[in-house]
Amino acid sequence: MDSAAINSFIPTLDQVDSWSEIFTLLPILIILELLLSADNAIALASLTKSLDSPLLRSKALNIGITISLLFRIFLILLSNILLKFIIIRIFAGLYLIYLFISNVFFNSESDTQETDNDKKNNNFKFLKIVALLSLTDFAFSIDSITTAVAISDQYILIIFGAIIGVLALRFTSGIFLNLLEKFVRLETAGYIAILIVGIKLLLNTLITETILPDYYFYILILISFIWGLSKRDQII
Repeated sequence: MDSAAINSFIPTLDQVDSWSEIFTLLPILIILELLLSADNAIALASLTKSLDSPLLRSKALNIGITISLLFRIFLILLSNILLKFIIIRIFAGLYLIYLFISNVFFNSESDTQETDNDKKNNNFKFLKIVALLSLTDFAFSIDSITTAVAISDQYILIIFGAIIGVLALRFTSGIFLNLLEKFVRLETAGYIAILIVGIKLLLNTLITETILPDYYFYILILISFIWGLSKRDQII
């Protein structure tokens, strides 16, 4: 749900008379982005958890989210062309659903038993996680970018919102990485959030008439978070 905050403010931003008025809204925008990026953040943190060290996890998040920001800006600038192809939105929704199924039902920890001679495997695993982070965050952002460009043609403001969203996402991802070590259900809750966003994206793309308001999906994500935080790891 990241970038949703700035999207809702775009009509207001279009009417402001000066940059000083925009900067007075910044604290509100940042707080909203921190709250609304939670589902995306926990999803990215769950993907990064399989890396061995906190340093590698932080590095993967930095690289993956930076690449995703470039993807977002590219999509915003070419939105008039790219977003006409609904196959992009369908692919993003199916990818998120696949990510849920592959990690919840078919995830194997056997590849974590590595020896000192597995440096190449470690490098491949790191690059794979970076690619997954970039693609996952990009898929998460498609819905909000589509909404933003439909509301306003002020691309600078939309890109500004994307940058705020990415900074908020990096901050909240770091928080959830620490929480994943303490709450045993939180990783699964992250993948449930991925599933919900994927289903929402497909429904909004394939069905013209709204079946459920968007806030229904947000309530489901909130419930999954509450469930994810309901059981603490007794070892810690």
